[in-house]
Amino acid sequence: MSESAATAGQSAAARPSVPRNIAEYGVCVFLTLLGVVVLVDALQLNNNRTGVDPLGPKPVPVFVGTVLIVLAVALAVAVSRGNQAEAEAGEDIDLNQRVDVKTVLLLLGVFVANIVLIDFLGWVISGGLLFYGSALALGSRHYIRDLAISAALSLATFYGFAIGLGVGLPAGILQGIL
Repeated sequence: MSESAATAGQSAAARPSVPRNIAEYGVCVFLTLLGVVVLVDALQLNNNRTGVDPLGPKPVPVFVGTVLIVLAVALAVAVSRGNQAEAEAGEDIDLNQRVDVKTVLLLLGVFVANIVLIDFLGWVISGGLLFYGSALALGSRHYIRDLAISAALSLATFYGFAIGLGVGLPAGILQGIL
């Protein structure tokens, strides 16, 4: 056996195998499934073209579904070639700290309260409580300022949806006032 062949065999054996990251392949599978679902849904749409909308509703979801599948394939190729995401490189967190369960439970409680109260109280009040409770749960101690900002945000989103998008959010007990 020649020296160059022996060196090539040793370098191939000494080279570590490319690690296969199951989580990254899982993302590829998820993107592919999502793309297929979007495409199947898009292809079942009626293609009602009008003078106002000459394309109809199909092109955008077909484009999005196709892009999702192409990106899934590109990611799978990149992962199979050994490219891997850097672990927590972009995160500004301390992985040695424990989860603040109190904050998570307070936020969960605020969201559940919003879900329960939105039909009765309406968006303006329940949304204000959602914003105010979230600010408090996350540690803000500017009570009056947070209350004013929460009221402004809930009113702005209510009218933004109603006037800007034509979508009516529930007014609840403020029906007829807003």
